[in-house]
Amino acid sequence: MTCCEGWTACNGFSLLVLLLLGVTLNAIPLIVNLVEEDQTFKNPISCFEWLFPGIIGAGLMVIPATTMSLAARKRACCNNKTGMFLSSLLNVIMVTGAAYCLTVSIQALAEGPLICNSQGNRTSSCEFSLTNVTAIHPESFDLQWFFDDSCVSPMDFNNPSINNTTASNWRTYSLHFNSIENNHRIIHFSVFLGLLLVGILETLFGLSQILIGFLGCLCGGVSKRRNRIV
Repeated sequence: MTCCEGWTACNGFSLLVLLLLGVTLNAIPLIVNLVEEDQTFKNPISCFEWLFPGIIGAGLMVIPATTMSLAARKRACCNNKTGMFLSSLLNVIMVTGAAYCLTVSIQALAEGPLICNSQGNRTSSCEFSLTNVTAIHPESFDLQWFFDDSCVSPMDFNNPSINNTTASNWRTYSLHFNSIENNHRIIHFSVFLGLLLVGILETLFGLSQILIGFLGCLCGGVSKRRNRIV
């Protein structure tokens, strides 16, 4: 193996696990929304799963680098300078995708699910931009929407269905509403905390592979064992 092929092959298996985990986590709220509403993009848990941070950022953009790393196990791709340079280039793409997954997850955790939004569980409040991410301050990242008993006020005047609720059936409605709220909060928190960790790990693996590619070029990308045989 080359001076770095062993670590590259190990990274390949790790990236494959992270890739599958990211896609699965991203798919969970989409499937829950489809089961609950029997229609996609109708009252979703949040807007952020529809930006596909796990499917695109931590998934599709990681496939090329993962394939390249797994191929190193057979010494097919990383035994020359060109292969090591290509590996570094593909890992730059992976780091970009992981960074996208990270930024979406950070904003999702800061804002919480749509049910905690003052505008209600509506897609009209969906908005994502890098400006919003940079505007998040550490003190505002307190996850109160998750740790509080409820993130929704008892009387949301923006929601006519609550305004029409009478005192006699308010308790029944409130219990049902809190059940839905808790489900959405737990799913949202679990999914995007998981995607945040996936993005961090993929970023670290990607940066290590970029460094390995650079070192591989310095080593000539030639197998030490092959040199001994020759």
